[in-house]
Amino acid sequence: MNILATLRRLLPIDEVHAHCDIPCGIYDPITAKIAAQTVLKMVIKIQALEHPDGAEGRTAYVNSLSRFIAVKEQHADLVKHEIDVLWHDYFKPEHLDKVPDLHTKVWETTKLAAANKQGVDLDAAKKLVDSVDSIASAFWSTKGVEYDDAVATVRFGS
Repeated sequence: MNILATLRRLLPIDEVHAHCDIPCGIYDPITAKIAAQTVLKMVIKIQALEHPDGAEGRTAYVNSLSRFIAVKEQHADLVKHEIDVLWHDYFKPEHLDKVPDLHTKVWETTKLAAANKQGVDLDAAKKLVDSVDSIASAFWSTKGVEYDDAVATVRFGS
């Protein structure tokens, strides 16, 4: 006990408080956007993959299919993670005034990410990209920035 008391006197530690896990200004939905687009690209690649007739090309086919599936699932998880970070760490109650359906947007996006892990559905992958764009638009609106999802860029308003 005496050693701890002595250390506390010699090396005083100030208590600090923060409202975010990471510094403000770091949050950005771009990682979720890239991950959703990767899911879409992997679905396209999986659906375009031609099954070989003979045993000769089977190994290459299985290897490519396995890799595409692994990347698709990894990036669907990344979408869920990034949206979860925005939801729990960035969005605040006052943001619900600007985006009243934010709860629904987040819930639907994470459910779409899970659905894209479970299957290989082009429509579901496209909906995931659109849903992430919707959250990105909501995110940037809280900062007074217009998000142009057609070209995946942001423009600062005047």
